Amino acid sequence: MLIQEDKYKEIITELKTNNVALVAVSKLQSINDIKKLYDLRQRDFGENYVQELVDKQAQLPQDIRWHFIGHLQSNKVKYIVPFVHLIQGVDSFKLLIEINKQAKKIGRVIHCLLQVHIAQEETKFGLDEAELDETMNKLQESSRDYQNIFIDGLMGMASFSDDVKKVRSEMKMLKSLFDKYKPLSTVNCQLLTLSMGMSGDYALAIEEGSNMVRIGSLIFGARHSK
Repeated sequence: MLIQEDKYKEIITELKTNNVALVAVSKLQSINDIKKLYDLRQRDFGENYVQELVDKQAQLPQDIRWHFIGHLQSNKVKYIVPFVHLIQGVDSFKLLIEINKQAKKIGRVIHCLLQVHIAQEETKFGLDEAELDETMNKLQESSRDYQNIFIDGLMGMASFSDDVKKVRSEMKMLKSLFDKYKPLSTVNCQLLTLSMGMSGDYALAIEEGSNMVRIGSLIFGARHSK
């Protein structure tokens, strides 16, 4: 697999102009390919599978900032809390409680993004608007009970669709929720990051207010099979 070096540099230039952070989605990519991108000074990488992330973290440079961007099961939290930089797919309050519990055991504060379900697809995980409101209220009311987590922002995935109007509408909804809760600041919550946009729709996401995008195939090419 050949890293799309020219495309990567083009994307980096575009993102820097817009003050947008890049998470290179490295799931199912080889250690060698990730190292090549690392050598181009990329430091933020996103993984979807716990075991794959654990294996790669052990073999790659320790200054990589690992983002967990997949659906995280509560019983696997303990494997990534020792080193994970940001857990982007927090889709339930139950999961937050487990992250806090495991982080407390090792004296870390784990940074998280709350995943909001914005796509009109049943396969996507995430909190609906009511669940997000309930979660934010719980964090505000009981912030001292959750001192080993910190909510940095929101994350969402728009529908995988060629309907630009539909995708834009979903992104606007997430941005409106981000703006709604951004003024809320507690000891463990300050919304500064809006992670929205992937290889197929990142330009649209930036237009709609994203400041972090998750891009894989445009940089790495087609994925290896798992």
